[in-house]
Parts: sequence; structure tokens; C-alpha cells
Amino acid sequence: MANTANFWQKLLATDNNIASTILRIMLGIVIFPHGAQKLLGWFGGYGFTGTMGWFTETIGVPWIFALLAIIAEFFGSLGLITGLLTRVAAFGVGMVMLVATLTVHWQVGFFMNWGGNLQGEGFEFHLLAMAMAVVLMIKGGGAASVDQKLTAAK
Repeated sequence: MANTANFWQKLLATDNNIASTILRIMLGIVIFPHGAQKLLGWFGGYGFTGTMGWFTETIGVPWIFALLAIIAEFFGSLGLITGLLTRVAAFGVGMVMLVATLTVHWQVGFFMNWGGNLQGEGFEFHLLAMAMAVVLMIKGGGAASVDQKLTAAK
């Protein structure tokens, strides 16, 4: 039982760092609409069924990984915004960005499609999101996070 408590203490551990807080909340806010598109169909998205179909039938992602991507973007963004399980949420978001880069965006190139003349979007956004996620995995959620509240009560 002590090992389990120690695991949770390490997973949730953070400091009162405002920079981590800003990074966490901003990454969560930026990722939330993408997750809401995939799960709920908000912001012009296709919703759960449409997104699962696109992932599995169009680009050939196994259903379990498609499901994990939707969960990571939607619930991971909420975890980041609130600071609940920050490291887990950041890992999920970071992995989605890495896989998206390698499977879809790499062939387009570095730059986003600002001029509308590319066949898709480049991966510069994904690199920034991955870097933010890595920092949060290392530092934790910072000030004003649920993680901090849970560990401070101990």
C-alpha cells in the first residue's frame, strides 16, 4: 500500500510555479476544441462516430488507438485546464501530437498552410504542443492545479 501511495504522490507532485500553470492552461485551451471536434462534433467537427470512421477507415488507425487519441485530446485537455493528472494528460496530448506529426503532417513539411496552397498542414504547431507537454510531464501542473491541492492535503 505504501508503494501505491508513493506512486500517486510522485505522479501528482508539483510546485507553485506560475509558468507551469500558464503553460498547462494554455495547452489545455488550445487542445480542447480539437478534442471537442472529435468527441462531440463541436467547432465543425465530425463527432465520435465520424472521427472513428476517418481514423480507422481512411487512414487505417486501429480502433483502440483511434479511441485513445479522442480520449487524450478531449479529456486530456480538461485535465490540463484543471491540473488534474497533469503528467498523464500531457503525455496523452504529446503522444497524439507525435503520432499526428509522423503519420499525417510530416509529408506536408514544417510550415502550417497559411497560404492555402499545401495539401494539408505542416507540423510546426505539433512541435510546440509536444514541447509544452514534455515540460509539463517534467514539472507537473504548477500553481492552482488539482494535483497541487491533492498533494498539499497530505
